[in-house]
Amino acid sequence: MSYCLNPICSKPHNPKNTDRCLACGAKLLLRDRYQAIKSLGQGGFGATFLSRDKVLPGEPPCVIKQLRPSGTTSHMLQMARELFEREALTLGRIGNHPQLPRLLDYFEDGEQFYLVQEYIGGSTLQQEVKVNGVFSEAGVKQFLSEVLPLVEYIHSQKVIHRDIKPANLIRRTQDARLVMIDFGAVKNQISQTTAAQSGQTALTAFAIGTPGFAPPEQMAMRPVYASDIYAIGVTCIYLLTAKSPKDLEYNPTTGEMMWENLVEVSEHLVGVLRKMLEVSVRNRYQAAKEVLKDLEMEPYLDSLSHSVLVQSSNGIKGNEQDMDSGSYSSHNLSNAGVAQVAAAIRARKAKLGETMGVKMTGKKGVNNLTTSLNHKNNHSSPTRQLNSESLQTAYMKGRRDFSSHYLNMLNLQGADLSAANFHASKLEKTNLQKANLQNSDFGRASLNRANLRDANLTKAYLNSSDLEGADLRGANLSYAYLNNANLRGANLCGANMYGAKVSEEQIALAKTNFLTIRPNGKRGFM
Repeated sequence: MSYCLNPICSKPHNPKNTDRCLACGAKLLLRDRYQAIKSLGQGGFGATFLSRDKVLPGEPPCVIKQLRPSGTTSHMLQMARELFEREALTLGRIGNHPQLPRLLDYFEDGEQFYLVQEYIGGSTLQQEVKVNGVFSEAGVKQFLSEVLPLVEYIHSQKVIHRDIKPANLIRRTQDARLVMIDFGAVKNQISQTTAAQSGQTALTAFAIGTPGFAPPEQMAMRPVYASDIYAIGVTCIYLLTAKSPKDLEYNPTTGEMMWENLVEVSEHLVGVLRKMLEVSVRNRYQAAKEVLKDLEMEPYLDSLSHSVLVQSSNGIKGNEQDMDSGSYSSHNLSNAGVAQVAAAIRARKAKLGETMGVKMTGKKGVNNLTTSLNHKNNHSSPTRQLNSESLQTAYMKGRRDFSSHYLNMLNLQGADLSAANFHASKLEKTNLQKANLQNSDFGRASLNRANLRDANLTKAYLNSSDLEGADLRGANLSYAYLNNANLRGANLCGANMYGAKVSEEQIALAKTNFLTIRPNGKRGFM
């Protein structure tokens, strides 16, 4: 089938081998090269078409974006031309990044403008949520680990995307990688005043963005790099709730989105998302790398408190005012991450008082904390140690957080522990054979010599985990996040790592065979 690109054509569908539109007579082959097949989306300002390049061998698919200005005045045409050229220059400047569509061609034909881009086959995150349901915490962390480095790259090229949302993120079929599309020039509406209420992208001479996903400063025509961070945060809320911003309530005093009662995630992730979604640009993360840094921070109170005690025992002391405010200077606490430790402890004062009866204020609070934790270390807390039966019973009753637990040598063969949180837990020599661990969080966990044979680890979060000597024969690790994981001596014979985030250097440290499915989908050693 051929599709007519004449905006006023009443019957654009045509037989495949027709040279001219049967309804309006317009030529169907654009530039004697590009044949539109079907419409992918359109509005008052632009349209996108799935097309074929008839010149290249095999007639590969491509995407034609046609700019359709809603007015014909010289002012509107000039604005359309500027936006068109801006997107073309942007796509050219950001280069050939594997998670961005390549610009293949751009040109003006009469008073219409065309961009030709690489076709990205796959489903948008919006479609994924509608089909598969909401993401788990591990799934959101994996999403952030994929999209934040991409945004950091885009920002390094002096580009602000300005329209990040689930509909503009496609999971490419061939390798399951997220690809970001639509850089803001060819949009559905143009308005000199206010944004539309339909959920479509609104556009002015300077401001582009989707209401709800775009922060206030962007809709006020003052976008900054942190505006993209806000949009990613809103996207995370959508992934966790399946609710678009227009379906959420807002605080009438502060203008903040009210979402925390709708999600079941760790306090650590709530804190990260809260900072991403700060209405005030000043209080928001300023760069993608700042979010990545905080996602790597140990989120659990007892581990953080232990870190402070270790620092104190090494003779490193902060003054009382700094301890109370959570602010540490680099000369007081030289080891990396301690400032984050202090901030996390300060954020959890109330929880600490409830669980330990300790008042966290000044030096006295630190002394009380030290006494309580020393007592806790001398008398093992049963809340941090579970046997096989009690862990599975707790899971069946709805508990999902088993972070920082001592679970070494447990027998959990065949257990269903999907979407559970084992962050920083000890699972050395634990039997997890044939266990369902899909979407579970094992970030920084120790799985040294664990039995994970035939386990389901699909989309599991294993960032910085220790899998040395682990038995992963036949395990399903498809789309798992294994960045920085220690795979030395791990047995990956017959394991399925399709789409997993793991380097060839990591895999080279493990045992593989001809049945091992590598991230690119190929079997074998290389």
